[in-house]
Amino acid sequence: MTFVVPFDGSELAETALVRASEFADVLDERVLAVTVVPRRNKQYAREHGWLGPEEPFDVKSIISSLHERVVDLVPEADFRHITVDKYAPTGTISTQISKAARQEDASMVFLGSENAGRIVTSVTSVGGNISSRGGYDIVIIRNRAPSKIERLQDAGDPDAKSDFFVT
Repeated sequence: MTFVVPFDGSELAETALVRASEFADVLDERVLAVTVVPRRNKQYAREHGWLGPEEPFDVKSIISSLHERVVDLVPEADFRHITVDKYAPTGTISTQISKAARQEDASMVFLGSENAGRIVTSVTSVGGNISSRGGYDIVIIRNRAPSKIERLQDAGDPDAKSDFFVT
């Protein structure tokens, strides 16, 4: 079984990754961070902090940077990226994450989201869509604290290697 973490580099995604790692240590599970990147979508990339104001869009650079952030936080976590069309319809990102969770036989999805799982969710909420699908449990991370992110970064095994899936 696998713990899947949708990872966009946000603080809550980082916290979700760390929490998944903490659970994985206890339950002897694998952790997989999944990132979905819309191709050539500079606006989306800037909104997510993947690009600076004048930085050109480079999907390889974005994916590499996100992978490095995953490895910095949880060196033993695996990483997979998925690219979608620049103008992908609403729900495409959550559909791709749900598909990856099913392919990996996820037992749990650790979702960093301020609004996932509330009684009222936005139709465009990635978190709301993921939490309503799949044959897996959902752990919703709404708060960055308490967290052991800094302590885990310092205590990580520098020799641990992450599998990198190229799609």
